[in-house]
Amino acid sequence: MRKLSIFSLLTLCALTLWGKAPKNQSPEITVMTFNIRNATSADKENGWEYRADRVTNAVQFYKADLVGMQEVRPVQLEDMKERLPELGYVSVSRTGDDSPRGEHCTIWYRKSRFDVIDSGTFWLSETPDVPGSKGWDTSYPRIATWAKLKDKESGKMMLMVNTHLDHRGPNARREGAALLLKKASEIASGLPIVMTGDFNATPESEPYSVITDKTNPLHMTDSRTISPLVYGPAWTWHNFGRLPIEKRCFLDYLFVKNGVKVSRYGVLAEMDGKEFLSDHAPALIGITL
Repeated sequence: MRKLSIFSLLTLCALTLWGKAPKNQSPEITVMTFNIRNATSADKENGWEYRADRVTNAVQFYKADLVGMQEVRPVQLEDMKERLPELGYVSVSRTGDDSPRGEHCTIWYRKSRFDVIDSGTFWLSETPDVPGSKGWDTSYPRIATWAKLKDKESGKMMLMVNTHLDHRGPNARREGAALLLKKASEIASGLPIVMTGDFNATPESEPYSVITDKTNPLHMTDSRTISPLVYGPAWTWHNFGRLPIEKRCFLDYLFVKNGVKVSRYGVLAEMDGKEFLSDHAPALIGITL
């Protein structure tokens, strides 16, 4: 009986340990990228006042720990601060001032999970430290906002970068992509990196190639290409459902680097009732550091 009791105790201990994540691995982090479409009266029935709850409900339903949002105007930021009290944020206007039309690339983080250790914004231009600066053939000032985050559960650090490349200037997209790699590597100093954004670039385009070029030691990896589980359609931009399926494409990505492990990837091409969340579908990944 004594031998049986010792065996039972050892078995119980083994089963208890088996269910735990390895000590040096963090629990899964859910990361979302989401172009929410700016607040403009031109959208009429798709205006922000009708979509604010849809957008924030999606973030809460999927329990996103980190969200990179693009096209966030100040009125939208204020609305979401009220609706997402569990999330903190890092956010700076691309115009470098308090203009109500100045769009932000906002990083949201779950306050119970992360501490922000450092943060900042740089402009995608020849003078990245000059607020409001425009570069190359860009149509608007374009930015990347970043945050160094400490995971309270594992104690590990990571860098998140969120951006929005220009929709008109091919040189601005190419040079902006190269600058993103350079700055992210400098800021991270070897930390795991997740870079979210609307890159206005398809997987066949030059900016995408710049970012994922394996011959460049600064390159990053498209999380979709390494995820063991891929869910949803092969596109993110649908223009509020107006684009025919065959013309829809990827513009939104979650790139990773420095040991980030991707466990799942999905494009959330969903509607709330009969209405779309935005003109882009959010994409989501599960990662471990």
